[in-house]
Amino acid sequence: MTGDLLLWKFIKFCIVGFSGMIVDFGTTWVLKEKAGINKYISNSTGFILAASSNYLLNRYWTFHSKDIHIGQEYMTFIIISVIGLGISNLVVYVLTEKFKLNFYLSKLFAIGTVTIWNFSLNCLVTFR
Repeated sequence: MTGDLLLWKFIKFCIVGFSGMIVDFGTTWVLKEKAGINKYISNSTGFILAASSNYLLNRYWTFHSKDIHIGQEYMTFIIISVIGLGISNLVVYVLTEKFKLNFYLSKLFAIGTVTIWNFSLNCLVTFR
């Protein structure tokens, strides 16, 4: 894969990620604030819907996958996403608790770290 193609895939991956953020926050807000559902259930539902929409958009738009084993591909994507969530929490914890950085600055570093993690692993494993 050429550098230009890889860069274009990364840009598309980031656009998809941004759309997923809207799905995540939107779902969480509607379920928590409007439906009165527990915040952790609302948050988890938002994460699952966002990861699922990100999978579909990345499968068809970013990586143009033709893999017939869609269930296996989806599960690989979700596992990578859940590990990314763990990495995000770890980065935020270390930067806020150990280095006393601002929470949102720490979250910004976490987003950058996890974006690189998710893109790299999905490029190398899920959509190889």
